[in-house]
Amino acid sequence: MIENFLKTAANLKSISRQGWIDKAQLTSSESVADHVFSTSVMAMVFGDLLNLDTEKLLKMSLLHDLSESVTGDFTPEQISKDEKLILENKTMNEILDNLPSPLKDEYTKIWNEFSENSSTESKILHEIDKLEMALQATIYSNEFKDKSFDLFLDSANNAISNPELKKIFNSLKSTSMEKK
Repeated sequence: MIENFLKTAANLKSISRQGWIDKAQLTSSESVADHVFSTSVMAMVFGDLLNLDTEKLLKMSLLHDLSESVTGDFTPEQISKDEKLILENKTMNEILDNLPSPLKDEYTKIWNEFSENSSTESKILHEIDKLEMALQATIYSNEFKDKSFDLFLDSANNAISNPELKKIFNSLKSTSMEKK
């Protein structure tokens, strides 16, 4: 059963991040696994900088988009927030059922915290998720000079309130603007 969990996680490497394709008209984009890796590195750094439970934050980051290995990556235009939450929770329960009980219980608790945005770590991870998107937008803006990524930067700007993350976001945004 653990091998089913591992195969599901590995499938994230073949799922493209849909927002880049739909909203920025990229013909191909980073995978969800690419995004999760970058988000997890950020979670490690900011967990330590902000004196949070970094181990929990890392686990949360690694789990946060795992359901997309089954459902695919939906944009807000494709499915309502409530529908997405129901689908993600159902899918995550099915995925985590492949793990033995102590792990399943721990990861389900961490997933629920993220899903419900009910802890300091979950709140910061939601912001890190947006900061990672902003970082990728700045990377793509250097690669695809004929495309606008302002929509992604605006979304991140509206979602990030932590002062440390906001400082990094502002630096990314100003660097991106200088290159235009």
